[in-house]
Amino acid sequence: MIQRIPKIFRNFYFITSFLFVAWMLFFDSNDFVTQFQMRRQLSELEDTKEHYLEKMAEVEKDRKELMGNPELLEKFAREKYLMKRPHEDVFIIVPKEE
Repeated sequence: MIQRIPKIFRNFYFITSFLFVAWMLFFDSNDFVTQFQMRRQLSELEDTKEHYLEKMAEVEKDRKELMGNPELLEKFAREKYLMKRPHEDVFIIVPKEE
């Protein structure tokens, strides 16, 4: 029965190589599927990093604008954080949703 199997498949080096490749592709902790998932996750994280770097540049630009212009800084503080001067009243008008 062993004689029916071609000689190349009975070769020790072929069997060892086949087992090694099978182990590396499916059973190892760094198998093919895990590597694929990690590369996909890395790509997503790099996209997220790029998004946050753009946001940081935008915030830095706004910060430089605000720190260079006191009137703009006061306007920003009043609108964003609802700050007011002493003895001032602030009225917030919220549009009615339909």
